[in-house]
Amino acid sequence: MTEAIQFGSRTIDFRLEYSDRKLLGVTVTPEMEVLVKAPTDTSLEKVKEKIRKKAPWIIKQQSFFLSFQPKTPTRKYISGETHLYLGRQYRLKVINDKLKVKREEVKLKGQFLEVFTLDISKAKELLGKWYSEKANEKIKPLAEELFNDFILKNNLSLITFNFSLRNMPTRWGSCTPKGKIILNPELIKAPKGCIEYVIIHELCHLIHHDHTQKFFDLQAKEMKDWEKWKMKLEKLLA
Repeated sequence: MTEAIQFGSRTIDFRLEYSDRKLLGVTVTPEMEVLVKAPTDTSLEKVKEKIRKKAPWIIKQQSFFLSFQPKTPTRKYISGETHLYLGRQYRLKVINDKLKVKREEVKLKGQFLEVFTLDISKAKELLGKWYSEKANEKIKPLAEELFNDFILKNNLSLITFNFSLRNMPTRWGSCTPKGKIILNPELIKAPKGCIEYVIIHELCHLIHHDHTQKFFDLQAKEMKDWEKWKMKLEKLLA
């Protein structure tokens, strides 16, 4: 069942589940959904009272997860637009001159991202494919390098590298307890430091599954300036 409370000017929606348990628990998912699991005899008022007490923490968690949501501005994929690649801005140039288009492709040339196609409506598709290829080419080896270093330092030798790229509208990445790392190919638009931050963030979940203080202590140990790159990622793709 879905309920809500008012906290100041903010409404906090939450999903309530009753079960055979002794304690009332509140969690915030990476999708910013608030989940409440309560003993079967808990009153709704008691649940809401708990949510009010934890409201500052809930809002903080939601804000944290918000930073992991890609916010790519709307693009028209026409000449003159700026597009990001590894943190730098490039001017898009759509070339549809029959004498210049030998095959459909994308080239990075100087300050330009050149899209060669006789059908300008395919510019978005071609650029998207190019980004995906670059993400696989650049991000996968970086993830493997950081993974191997992390596994060695933290004595997690039984976990093997398992990596994939997947378009995720609300997340930069995820990591399963068994070590499967999934990253958003949109990260290829950010600087290397931002990509490393997201990878390290996900690797830390191999040891700490929730965002506890121990998680953040480990993240700071692995990457001292993680907050700098987190802020840069938020601003760059906002």
